[in-house]
Amino acid sequence: MAWNEPGGNKDKDPWGQKGADQGPPDLDEAFRKLQSQLAGIFGGRTGGSGGGGSGSTSVNPRTLLFVLIGIVVVYALSGLYQIDQQERGVVFRFGAVKSDVVMPGLHWYPRFVDTVEPVNVTRVNSIKHQALMLTKDENIVDVTLTVQYVIDNPIDFATKVRDPESSLENAAESALRHVVGSTEMDNVITEGRAAIAVEVGERLQTYLNRYGTGILVSKANIDQSVPPKQVQDAFDDVQRAKEDEARVVNEATAYRESVVPEARGDAQKEILQAEAYRDQVTARAEGEAQRFNKLLTEYRNAKQVTRDRLYIDAMETVLSHSTKILVDVKGANNMLYLPLDRLMQQINATPAPTTDTNANATVVAPNDRAATRRTSR
Repeated sequence: MAWNEPGGNKDKDPWGQKGADQGPPDLDEAFRKLQSQLAGIFGGRTGGSGGGGSGSTSVNPRTLLFVLIGIVVVYALSGLYQIDQQERGVVFRFGAVKSDVVMPGLHWYPRFVDTVEPVNVTRVNSIKHQALMLTKDENIVDVTLTVQYVIDNPIDFATKVRDPESSLENAAESALRHVVGSTEMDNVITEGRAAIAVEVGERLQTYLNRYGTGILVSKANIDQSVPPKQVQDAFDDVQRAKEDEARVVNEATAYRESVVPEARGDAQKEILQAEAYRDQVTARAEGEAQRFNKLLTEYRNAKQVTRDRLYIDAMETVLSHSTKILVDVKGANNMLYLPLDRLMQQINATPAPTTDTNANATVVAPNDRAATRRTSR
C-alpha cells in the first residue's frame, strides 16, 4: 500500500515529511542537502544558521587545485596518438582540414579541437567488377575486371569525395564499358584482353584524377571475358572453325614457303642457262665470222684450192654422222650401197694404211658425178 493512500503508513514519506497534510517536496531544501554532502566529501565545513536550517559551504583550495591538475593530465594524456609506418594522418581542426599530413610516429593533438583520421597509403586494395557488355560489333560478352589501387593522396581521399571506393567502382565500370564498346568481340575474348586492360587502367586513372579521389591505380586486369552462357556452344563452334581456318592458312603458307623458293631457284637456273647459251652462240657466231673473214682472204688468193678444201670439209662433216650411203648410178638400174660402219671397222682393225685407191675412193666422196661413177666401177 502506498504511503499516501488512505490507511497507509504516513511515516514512509520519501521526502522526509511527516503527516498527511504536507504539500509537495521543497526543491530548495533538497539542493541544500546535496550541497552539504558534497562539502563533506571535499573537506569543507558546514555551519547552521537559524530558523530554516540552511548552512554555508566552503571548498578547500588545495583540493580544488589537485582536481584541476588531474583534469589537465587526463586531457593531455587523452590527446596522445600514434601513426603507424604504413599510415598518414589527416588532421581536422574544428571540421576544417589542415594542409599538413601527420607522418608516422607518436603525436599529440588537442582533444575536442582537432580530429585525426589515419589513412593507410601502402596497402594494395582491390575491387572486382563483373557485367555483361556490348561490343563494337553488337555482340554481348561477360567481362570480369579486377582493379588494384593504393591511396596516393590521403587528404584528397579523406575530403574530396564522400565515398571514394564507390566512386572507384563506378568509374571502373564506365571505363570498361567505354573500351569494350569500342572493341570488336574477337579482340575482347582473345589476344586483345591485355591491351584492353591497359587502356581501361589509363582511362580509369584519368577519371579518378578528375574526381580528386587521391587514388592511384596500380594495375587493371581482365580476369575473364567470355560470351554469355546461353550462346557458349555456338561460340565454341565458331572458335573451332576459326582454328581450322588458321591451321589451313598455316599449312598453305608453309607449302608456299617450300615451293616458291624452289620455283625461284629453277627460274634463276633457266635464266643462267639461257644467258650461257646466248654467250655461247654469240661467241660461236663471232668466231665463225672471224673464220669466214680469214677464209675470204685465202679464197681471194687461191680460189680453186679453197673451194675444193671447203667441199671436202663439208662432205667429211656430213658423212661422219652417217653409217649408210646410197649412190644412184646414172644410166643403170642398180644403186650403190656403201656400208661405212663396216668399212670404218675394217680400217680400225687394220694397223697399216691401205694403198688401194678404190678403197680410198670409197671412203672419200669424189668431187663431181663423173668421179663418183668411176669409183663405183
